[in-house]
Amino acid sequence: MPTVFFSYSHADEGLRDQLEKQLSMLKRQGVIETWHDRRIGAGEDIHRAIDDHINTDDIILLLVSADFIASDYCYDIEMQRAMERHHSGEAIVIPVILRACDWHHAPFGKLNAVPRDGKPITQWPDIDEAFLQVAKAVREAAGRVTRTVSAPPARAAAAAAPAASPAPQSLGPRSSNLRLAKSFTQRDKDQFKHDTFEYIARFFENSLKELGERNAGLEGVFRRVDANRFFATIYRDGKDVARGTVYLGGETWGRGINYVHGETTSSNSSNESLNVEADDQTLYLTSMGMASFGRDRDQKLSQEGAAELLWAILIAPLQGTRY
Repeated sequence: MPTVFFSYSHADEGLRDQLEKQLSMLKRQGVIETWHDRRIGAGEDIHRAIDDHINTDDIILLLVSADFIASDYCYDIEMQRAMERHHSGEAIVIPVILRACDWHHAPFGKLNAVPRDGKPITQWPDIDEAFLQVAKAVREAAGRVTRTVSAPPARAAAAAAPAASPAPQSLGPRSSNLRLAKSFTQRDKDQFKHDTFEYIARFFENSLKELGERNAGLEGVFRRVDANRFFATIYRDGKDVARGTVYLGGETWGRGINYVHGETTSSNSSNESLNVEADDQTLYLTSMGMASFGRDRDQKLSQEGAAELLWAILIAPLQGTRY
């Protein structure tokens, strides 16, 4: 069956784990086998084990982020070898864009990246949907891999080549279920909350500008009040048609990120509130569902998902929707 190699930075190990979970159905069906460097056993030669797989596996997933590009081993060794095999038709390389970075000018920049349009996974409102698109791409690639009873040329050549030293003994079958729960401190959660607030502020500022550029008669105005609060106003022909305030914390709403209709410097009211939560793998945001009558309450939101939810409240009057 086709074999899949993960080329990734250890800084992205949590995202790699989430992707491997999404590939579980393909593994259960016998569509693929997967391998990454965490499968290397004690006493094995790390570089030899990686070289064996990067030189023989059928599908190579490049898990792209700024850390991946900054890693000399990932970029100069694994990626370069992967691209050589891709161009020779020995393997299929799929760039998986995990986090926003300048990847279009890389050697793999002309390949069709996933998720759709190369939009980074961490910027999708629903991260599971983004990983599902990757899983579908892997399934499609596996279907294109031609397998024969005899070893493929790359494996045959590798088998025929004299070894410089005896290969380490295989440790035998091993479970792929080696993921351990992660824990997040309050410091981690607070940092994620502040980073998310800054992301939402940039998101609103850019969206207000683009809204005015695309629609004659509309003007969006962003005003930063302080480090923990900003105002967003939309004018139509000079008349204000939507106003909103986004602020951190507050006397009543605790540690969340809050949205309130209108412009206010008070911190004791809210029309929607987002809170930081964590599961055993990642940090995410949840909505109290006040603006949607509970409809959005059970979603695990990324930073972009949180920003989109609050933006939808602000722009609802112009779109004729109810929030």
